[in-house]
Amino acid sequence: MAAPTPDKIFPVSWDQFHRDARALAWRLNGSGPFRAIVCVTRGGLVPAAIVARELNVRLIETVCVASYHDYQNQGSLQVLKGVADNVANVGGGAGQGVLIVDDLVDTGSTAKVVRELLPKAHFATVYAKPQGRPLVDTFVTEVSQDTWIYFPWDTGLAFQPPIHGGGD
Repeated sequence: MAAPTPDKIFPVSWDQFHRDARALAWRLNGSGPFRAIVCVTRGGLVPAAIVARELNVRLIETVCVASYHDYQNQGSLQVLKGVADNVANVGGGAGQGVLIVDDLVDTGSTAKVVRELLPKAHFATVYAKPQGRPLVDTFVTEVSQDTWIYFPWDTGLAFQPPIHGGGD
């Protein structure tokens, strides 16, 4: 993905992300029950914690996939850590009864890799872009493919210029 342009940046505050992750939990509440959550690190760690609390899921695992190597350009995928067998098999195997949580589905490359590991799991993301959207079962907000989302853990507090650059 190319470097973001000023009109295609979507900054998300901690408060907004917490609200959106809780909204994801609301949407997921009728889709379970889920016996385990697998969060896609690193972006899925925060929403997975919120969803786990809201849905009262205690068995939480990670799958570690690296794809963004310089925060702007998606590189080759590397599975750094797979899913433990006892989690992948909680509902009879292949991820049955497992909820996969990530912050964002972008091109779908990471989602494809994780889906291959847990083909029967329910895949949920807070945000979705059009290319990756068909690979997830549940999401909260869709943004355009050329939008760059700045998550709260990626930013600090700073002045943001108005969208319209006009004077006072």
